Parts: sequence; C-alpha cells; structure tokens
Amino acid sequence: MTLQEAVGQLTIQRLIISDPRQKSTDGFRKAEVRPVLVQKQPRWQIVRYTEKQSFQQNIETGQLQQALIDELSDHFSQLDGFCVQGSVLIRVSKKGKILYRFKKADSGGDLVPCPACDIENQNRQKNYLLSAEDAPRPLIDLGVVTRDGKVVQSRYDKFRQINRFVEIIDEGIEPSIRHLNIIDFGCGKSYLTFVLYDYLTRVRKIEVDAVGLDLKADVIAHCNEIAGRYGYDHLHFEVGDIHGYQPQFDVDMVISLHACDTATDYALYNAISWGTKRIYSVPCCQHEINLESGKDMALSLSQYGLIKERFCALLTDSIRADLLRSEGYKVDVLEFIPLEHTPKKLMIRAIRQPSQLESAKEAQQEALQRVEETMAAYHIQGQTLYNMLQAEKRDRHKAGRDLDGQQDPAGLQTTLTYPNRK
Repeated sequence: MTLQEAVGQLTIQRLIISDPRQKSTDGFRKAEVRPVLVQKQPRWQIVRYTEKQSFQQNIETGQLQQALIDELSDHFSQLDGFCVQGSVLIRVSKKGKILYRFKKADSGGDLVPCPACDIENQNRQKNYLLSAEDAPRPLIDLGVVTRDGKVVQSRYDKFRQINRFVEIIDEGIEPSIRHLNIIDFGCGKSYLTFVLYDYLTRVRKIEVDAVGLDLKADVIAHCNEIAGRYGYDHLHFEVGDIHGYQPQFDVDMVISLHACDTATDYALYNAISWGTKRIYSVPCCQHEINLESGKDMALSLSQYGLIKERFCALLTDSIRADLLRSEGYKVDVLEFIPLEHTPKKLMIRAIRQPSQLESAKEAQQEALQRVEETMAAYHIQGQTLYNMLQAEKRDRHKAGRDLDGQQDPAGLQTTLTYPNRK
C-alpha cells in the first residue's frame, strides 16, 4: 500500500500526527487535525506543536490528503485517527514501508455514521453562561466576537476559556453578595476582566470595584480606553508589578489567569496577606522547581525533558495548594478547560475558611508539614510562595520578641496574624 492510498481511506473526525523524524529540523513534536467552519465554509485545521508554542493553519477540504502526505513524508512517522466507527493507525518506516491498521469500534450494535463530515455539529455553540449574541461589547474590540454576535473562529478557545472561568467563579458567589472588590493580576488584554465585570454587574446585579494590573503600559492604556468607552466606571487598569502591589480597598477576590512562573506565587502571597476570601488562579510556565531539581530528582523523571517539565509543574502547583491550605483555605485543583483547548488547564481555587476550630488548625499544620516533607524529598531548596510566607513568619516572630523583650509564643504558630486580614 502506498502512502497516498492509506491516507485516501481516511474518514476521520480527529487526527494526531506524531513521532518526529530525525531529519526534521522544524522543532515540531506533534500535530493535530480536526474539521472546523471558517466563515460558514468547511475547512480542516492543523495545529502544530513545539515544546512551548503552537501554530495554527486552516486549509480547504480538498487540500487535506496532500497535507497529510507531506507531514508523513517529511516531518512525522505516525498518524492516529479516531471516529465513532473505530480508529486507524498509519505508520511509515525509515525505509518508507507503510503500515495501515484499522480497529473497529465495539459498538454493541449497528455502527453509527462517522461524524467526520458533520462539521456544523462540531462547531455548534454550546450552552455557555455567556452567549456570543449577548457577549460584552469589549470582546468585539478585542477581536473575540464579531459585531453580528458570532465568535471569531480562531478565538473559540479563548471564548470557551473565559466562559468556563466565569462559570466557576459564579458557582462560588452566594446570592446574598451585593458588593465585591476584585483584583486581576497579570490581566494582559483583559478578556477575562471585562467579561467578569460585565457579568457580575449586569447579570448578577452585584456592585463591583475591580482593578486589572499588568506591566505593559500600552496594553493598560488600551484597556482603560475600552472601559471608559462602555461606561465601566468602577473598572480600572494600572501599570504595576504584582510583587509588592498595595490595593486601595479590602480585596474580596483575586483572579490570575496565566501569570507567568513565580508571578503566580506573588499573586497568591498578596491574596493571603490581604485575607482575600476567594482566589482563582491558573498558573503558567512553572520553571522554578524545574531548574532546581536536576539530578536530585528520581532518575527516571530526570531523563526525559518533557516528563520532567510536566512533573515539576504539577509538583509546584501541589505545593502551592498545600500552602494555601496551611493558611486556612479550602482548596480544589480543577481541570477548568479540556486539554484540547489549552495545555495550561489547571485552576487552583481557594476559599478562605474560619480557622477557630482546633481541627482546622491541625489540618493547616499537616498541610505545611506535607510541603516541607515534599521539598525535602526532592531536595528543593526554595519555592517562592513558601519562602515569602516563612520570611513573614520570621519577621513577625522577631517583631514580637522586640516588643516585649522575650519570645512571643504566637510567633511560633503556623498561621500568621496579618495586619490587613479581615
């Protein structure tokens, strides 16, 4: 069987192309192919992935066969396809020999038609909390939604991501809430900030004072211009660093979507210091532990860069979650959006709990102990959130001794008494 004959037999809904050839120098580690609609016209979308980036290309339906042949001839060795009828494997050996296998699905009855050609069904809008027709006007300015109420095809993933984030926040806001002070750390172009502000004020009828913080002055100026254009009088954007930021109001909620690397730690630390009740954080690019671990990790984990990177990212977020527990928060780690939409899919949701009960204090102690045992097990010398919390604990302990000339027993407690906490 030739490669053209093998590819010609495909009637597949989703394709994964993998196993890069050694001669390929483009840096792509895999590609995914799926049917989409572009301006109501059927197309195939090819997304190619490097270690840290993805590149998207839409092609006409008649170009798919040649595109797959090119990928398998020059870049990759394997193609896996999936549909309701079953799965297919195409493998190209180093000598160009073609292996083609089809595995029929065990449907337990008559096979249903493969939905590969039902592109309209693939793109049908789900029942989102916010519909495209009723989306906040800033999403038009930011290129997510068209003026006639349609999601821009290339921005569907962003639209889904924002919707899910707002849904999770909405679930945790009690009906009795009438006012919220919110800070968005690392707001960027503020897709999420605008949608959340609009939803809470317009739909939930909650009074909101919100600040978006970012380092890019031009982006902040543009966001303030948009907020003014649509009468968002209590939504402001500021140029500033997350580390050391001082708010002008008591903070009820901190959100952070893809604050890079240790910026997430600074966002969490500020939220803890202010006694913020609600924290919603989606971390991004966790490199700190990855750089430190090196040979101190288990041999099997340290041998493969991708596995090491992912493990260290999960380890980092586990430490952050337990540190929040140690400070009196109820913590969940959620897969807030499917992997096919973004690889940065984990959310840390933390809700501050009353800590008067002895059992709560014991749980906090246990969480901190887990962190320290984990860091010791992997020879982690430092983690930013842990280091900052411990430094503040030492400072308050020292301040207690300086005040009365003797050691302050309260300074030995795990949970700090922050001056700004409610």
